[in-house]
Amino acid sequence: MSTPENIHTEFHRMLGRDAKEVQLRQRGHVFWFYGLSGSGKSTLANAVERKLTERGILTKILDGDNIRSGLNRDLGFSDEDRQENIRRISEVARLFLDTGMVVFTSFITPTRDLRATAGEIVGTDDFTPVYVQASFETCAERDVKGLYAKAAAGDVKHFTGKDSSFEEPTADDHDWVISTDSKTEQESIDELLERIIPLIELTAKV
Repeated sequence: MSTPENIHTEFHRMLGRDAKEVQLRQRGHVFWFYGLSGSGKSTLANAVERKLTERGILTKILDGDNIRSGLNRDLGFSDEDRQENIRRISEVARLFLDTGMVVFTSFITPTRDLRATAGEIVGTDDFTPVYVQASFETCAERDVKGLYAKAAAGDVKHFTGKDSSFEEPTADDHDWVISTDSKTEQESIDELLERIIPLIELTAKV
């Protein structure tokens, strides 16, 4: 078993992120989409990715259900497992960031502590939390995965917004807020692109 004194990192010998960004002609960044199930996180991430791809931007989406079907399939939804889920995916997001890629995540990330953990691992300068806001009632009406019906029947445990709490951002958090309750999908996409593009254009880096 490895111990800290036997680990010798090689980061100092590797080609740096700046060189990768010059090669890609873009600036890496992590946009952490979070919100209730059904709020529109994955929908917006996929739509924005396609628009950026048209501009020649290299991106990667890390989606909650996809990750839980593979890398994190051993984790449940207890507080401890949620913490480990976010820790692992934050480390993966940072790896993609180090290659100069623009990363979108789509995770419920229900507490401020979890979002703070993600930001600390990724690095706050390269991390933008994006709250995709929709009420529990709106998400239950959409119920795109049938989870709200299952939760109402008691078939889903630790369901966020029902059995497990969700902490909205405060004004002090400075998170971006995209309300899919009050905006159309296209309006949300347009707002995101307007705010994202200046952060990832290489010319914006000083």
